[in-house]
Amino acid sequence: MKQWYESLFENYARKYDKECFVQGTVGECDFIEAEIGRDKSLKIIDIGCGTGRHSLELTKRGYNNVTGVDLSDSQLARAKEKAKEAGVTIDFQKHDARNLPFEDAFDLAIMLCEGGFSLMETDEMNYEILKNATKALKDKGKFIFTTLNGLFPLFHSVKEFYESAAQEGNSACKNCSFDLMTFRDHNTVVFEDDAGTKKELTCNERYYVPSELTWLLKTLGYKKIDIFGAKLGAYSRNDKLTTGDFEMLVVAEK
Repeated sequence: MKQWYESLFENYARKYDKECFVQGTVGECDFIEAEIGRDKSLKIIDIGCGTGRHSLELTKRGYNNVTGVDLSDSQLARAKEKAKEAGVTIDFQKHDARNLPFEDAFDLAIMLCEGGFSLMETDEMNYEILKNATKALKDKGKFIFTTLNGLFPLFHSVKEFYESAAQEGNSACKNCSFDLMTFRDHNTVVFEDDAGTKKELTCNERYYVPSELTWLLKTLGYKKIDIFGAKLGAYSRNDKLTTGDFEMLVVAEK
């Protein structure tokens, strides 16, 4: 049986690129560049790359060793199309983030905008994604990712957040119910795919609290772990994580 995140991305690449939450690519890549000292020789893996927006932006800036991986054929097809249109070469590969074939291969792993992690149906599967990203990194490698901030639903309504962020023509979330025992939000996502077909999917996403993530990353051998608030298109080390941040930005170094 297909999981909701597989069904969601079956034919939803062009529409996905119009969603409000994917409009921060340039600012997010500015942060990534600063974090790696603008070293263009580094090998980078973009996990859950979707339609390749971060991979493309980094490659356009001169990073020529970028590999993008995703589970969705439709997202990858659009990523390859966009790379061709931009006249750049990027190694896009189809892989499940829970089972990546790479070992000690990359200097930097990025996993942004819930590109896999936090969407899985069990905590163990989410942990496998962290484990596989870590395995893909060289010694002293860096891992930059975003995930849903578990402090947010303790103080705010997830339903109200989605309603305030909703835009005409974009996907919408309804029937949100946050489970305090599992830190999962169960909801229904309503969207229109690239063929104009209206669809409804029952989803559930895992929210993480900072102490839990720090512990998970420490068990994987990271020496330095920093967690910040994640502002769309404006990632910054100056943004202290608060209960008002819907997402958090994690920077971990081996």
